[in-house]
Amino acid sequence: MLMTRRQAIRPRVLATVLLLLGGLADRPAGAADHKQVLVLYSTRSDAQFSIVGENELTRTLSRGLDGQLDYYSEFVDQSTFPAEAYREPFREFLRVKYQGVRFDLVIALQARAVDFVERQRDLFGDVPVVFLANAQTQSRMSNATGLINPRNFTGTLTLIRQLQPDVNQIFVVTGAAAVDREFERDVRRQFDSAHSPFTFAYLSGLSSVALEHRLSKLPPHSAVYYILVDEDGDGKRFHPLEYLERVSAAANAPTYCWVDSAMDRGVLGGHLYSQKHVIERVGQLALRVLAGAPVDRIPISTLELNTNQLDWRQLRRWGISEGRVPAGTLVSFREPTAWDTYKAYIVAAAALLIVQSSLIAGLLLQCRRRRRAEQELRGSQRELRNSVERNRALGARLLMAQDGERARIARELHDDICQRMLVLTIELESLGHSGSDITVAQDAVTVARDISRSLHDLSHRLHPTRLGLVGIVGALDHLVSELSRGGIPIVFTHGHVPAALSPDVMLCLFRAAQEALHNAVKYSRARRVSVRLSGGIDTLTLEISDDGVGFDVESAWSRGLGLISMAERLETSRGSLQVWSRPGEGTRITAVVSVDEVEKLDATVGDPLGMSVV
Repeated sequence: MLMTRRQAIRPRVLATVLLLLGGLADRPAGAADHKQVLVLYSTRSDAQFSIVGENELTRTLSRGLDGQLDYYSEFVDQSTFPAEAYREPFREFLRVKYQGVRFDLVIALQARAVDFVERQRDLFGDVPVVFLANAQTQSRMSNATGLINPRNFTGTLTLIRQLQPDVNQIFVVTGAAAVDREFERDVRRQFDSAHSPFTFAYLSGLSSVALEHRLSKLPPHSAVYYILVDEDGDGKRFHPLEYLERVSAAANAPTYCWVDSAMDRGVLGGHLYSQKHVIERVGQLALRVLAGAPVDRIPISTLELNTNQLDWRQLRRWGISEGRVPAGTLVSFREPTAWDTYKAYIVAAAALLIVQSSLIAGLLLQCRRRRRAEQELRGSQRELRNSVERNRALGARLLMAQDGERARIARELHDDICQRMLVLTIELESLGHSGSDITVAQDAVTVARDISRSLHDLSHRLHPTRLGLVGIVGALDHLVSELSRGGIPIVFTHGHVPAALSPDVMLCLFRAAQEALHNAVKYSRARRVSVRLSGGIDTLTLEISDDGVGFDVESAWSRGLGLISMAERLETSRGSLQVWSRPGEGTRITAVVSVDEVEKLDATVGDPLGMSVV
């Protein structure tokens, strides 16, 4: 990976460091609920990979463990200490420093750290290991699992072909350090097996002066591919990312790379290794192990997390059209144009101008329409009021005509047919006493009496003549008595009912009670029905309730005429009808009518409390 520069610590200094760290031997382990995690990096602490790892790995582990984490990290610096002599002093350094710590997990990141843990497995005992490798391993470490994310150097070649189809030669830049040569060998191996159409020139191990001179005079149709320079041909060590900036500045052709830390260092881009995503995946795997998952049963996974990334500024610098950018490529550092910067203000100003102009025109048009609408509205209101009054008067006249016709029929039945039936009854009784067939005569008398009773009931239903004689309370009392004979007990109570009421109000309430009680007796299957008539300040309320099966009120309004006729009749007397019912929860019907001032008297019917029960 690309690393930062750090002063070298020679193996002989480790002995002194071990003495200074001797106090850690007695260091107590963390709390029982904390997880002890040791992370070994193959890079130095100031390397970009180490910086990303320290940030992302600690964040992922701490969040997954709710902060119950004791985190330790060490760095196996393969660029500064490539010699085998470094391994044993480093082992002793770790043994002394952490001899009082019982680790729950060891994380080894990249080749040098993985190799160290595998060779020094006894140093960590049976502690589970999670590793990240950049190449397939021949054998699997005991009690360990991990991720393999191979370095992909050929993906950038594909991107170069898409962005610059005229490029035919690529200059590969690597350094002289051991790690630089290791990377170069891997690059050559991948390029050879890819059978790329490009011609490759390897600028390896040159002095900085010679390299910059060579890069400044590249032939046309060329591109630069920066791999790694930790040390140049003169033995001078460099920060690889800082050296990349020198390379991209000196080259007269676009510079590409393979790792995302190179972005914003003068490179055009590439198919880049995502260090952050790799570290996040390692952290997630570590959390599985810390949660108790058997390590040996977790398969080793191979990742492909590289993504195409480009620097928009470098596209502009080298005149490469954005139309050649492959779909899904992340383009960073895009500089906003004036339209991008002030688009919201421009659109808002234009919209405001249009809206203001539209409002002014609309207001002028609206004023004209409003005057016309007000005139039409006043005319419509007059017509509506006249129509309502006409409808109300028509409804009242229809109901009055209906009741008048019923009264006429009742009088005819009572004064004519009933009298004739009485005469028939008397004659039949005389026939029975004269010695004729007594059985026939008695049957005829029974039939005649039934006819007379039916006609009497019909007459009463058509028009309650008793209403004008005994008042609303007496009429309701008699109606309840008649209907109670059907087997359902009906309780009638009243209170504070004015002594004098207009015939229209009494008839309206009586018809409402008649309709509601007949429905209750026929359909409710109730065990008890109650009727309550009570007077208020300027209203009279009739409430009829039962404990029967109930019904769906909404569908009842559209099914029959009973509720509609009751509501219309009450409306003619400035009254209202409310119906409440639910299946299985009974029914309650409330009729309220207004009482005129001339109809309100202090006296009430009945006892001082105005209560009676049938």
